[in-house]
Amino acid sequence: MIVGLVSQLGARLLASVETLGSALRLGVAGSLEIVRPPWRWAETMKQLEFVGVQSLSIVLITGAFTGGVFALQGYEGFSIFGAEVLTGSTVTLALTRELGPALTAVLVAGRAGSAMAAEIGTMKVTEQVDALESMAVDPVDYLVAPRLVAGTVMVPALAMIFTAIGIVGAYLVGIYVLHIPKGAFIYRIEWYVDPDDCLLGLAKAAVFGFTLALVGCMKGLGVAGGAEGVGRATTEAVVLSSVSILVIDYFLTWWWMT
Repeated sequence: MIVGLVSQLGARLLASVETLGSALRLGVAGSLEIVRPPWRWAETMKQLEFVGVQSLSIVLITGAFTGGVFALQGYEGFSIFGAEVLTGSTVTLALTRELGPALTAVLVAGRAGSAMAAEIGTMKVTEQVDALESMAVDPVDYLVAPRLVAGTVMVPALAMIFTAIGIVGAYLVGIYVLHIPKGAFIYRIEWYVDPDDCLLGLAKAAVFGFTLALVGCMKGLGVAGGAEGVGRATTEAVVLSSVSILVIDYFLTWWWMT
């Protein structure tokens, strides 16, 4: 029994190392293709629209209600100490540094990252990827690089929108529901929130966008087993992207604070 348990743990560890190695190799290859011609402008613009514009509605809705509910929770906690005016600055800092980039990336991973894995996986099982190679078209250049660009560029843009609409939601709840003085609410935000906080959030969002696009492409290119394999790869892409985003978020925050 112990031998079997050790064997399973070893197999899982080896699989994790192999996955990490595959991701690093594909990430380096895709990054090189981004800066090396030919540049796939049409495909890149298509992916920018798919990742960015088509994700806008869920980002707006989620951002507004995230800011609103965080204002409610923050007000309840600060009211214990008579510091209700800190609600606005606390919500803004949380959205700018953490919630905006992380939640935006998770939302995009669930919508766009899964679609990347499904689309590329379908191309893989129907031998369209092999057809590209037979025509001397590098699949990494044609399929992966445009998606990496789209994730890296559009997730920070969406994170900014998420943060802005979240602050608006917190403002509306704070002023018109919780009756926090408007001047104090805005003044505390101006006092405590620095440009560095915004830069940290944008940097995180760019890393998260690259990560979710990389995971989606990697899972799609690794599909085997027909339609069942495509479904499995899609699920794995969402789970691995979400977990990776949260893990990377911790280490980026730790590095920033040290």
